[in-house]
Amino acid sequence: MTEVAEVAGRPSWLNIKELSGDFVRGLWEEIPLFRLVLGTCPTLAVTTSATNGVGMGIATTFVLIASNIMISILRKLIPDMIRIPAFIIVIATFVTITDLMMAAFTPELHHSLGIFIPLIVVNCIVLARAEAFASKNPIIRSAADGLGMGLGFTIVLILLGSTREILGNGTWFDLPVLTGLMGLFNYEYQPMIVMILPPGAFIGLGLWVALANMIEEKRKGKK
Repeated sequence: MTEVAEVAGRPSWLNIKELSGDFVRGLWEEIPLFRLVLGTCPTLAVTTSATNGVGMGIATTFVLIASNIMISILRKLIPDMIRIPAFIIVIATFVTITDLMMAAFTPELHHSLGIFIPLIVVNCIVLARAEAFASKNPIIRSAADGLGMGLGFTIVLILLGSTREILGNGTWFDLPVLTGLMGLFNYEYQPMIVMILPPGAFIGLGLWVALANMIEEKRKGKK
């Protein structure tokens, strides 16, 4: 049966409920860092600032969407025995494009993120969605899944990056938030340096995961 078979006068890929489910799943139910605990390496490494969180999030989201679409297109042509190497080649292609584009148009951010841009190739989130979803579903659904997962990942990176930057530097997107606020009362903000160091990444992520679990428990309790 063709994937674009008409369902009640409408192509099956235009099932809005199904597409919205694929998209929303990555924003909470299977949000990569809180629920699947995937992609922790770049998360812990680059979230020393909110800007880094945005940059890494957008780069990963682009690779997720593009690789999901391409793998969905090629899924019936790729032999099952070599599917993982083939997926990695597809992902590496889009990571290379992302790396070169960021180097050309956002050199400072590219320098700040460093080796973690090329390392998106081995990001567990990207390969996991290729194997678990894109290799089994049509193009539009795979794109919706990649967008939802990418946005969910980006939101967590921004939350963690903001937390670490505000507490560790007193700034947010380089704006003097705490330093300026304390200055109004003639106090000098003493930055929590640990928050921009590796231990601060674990502390911050742990607190956000704990908060997400509390919210989920309350949500389940109301059902």
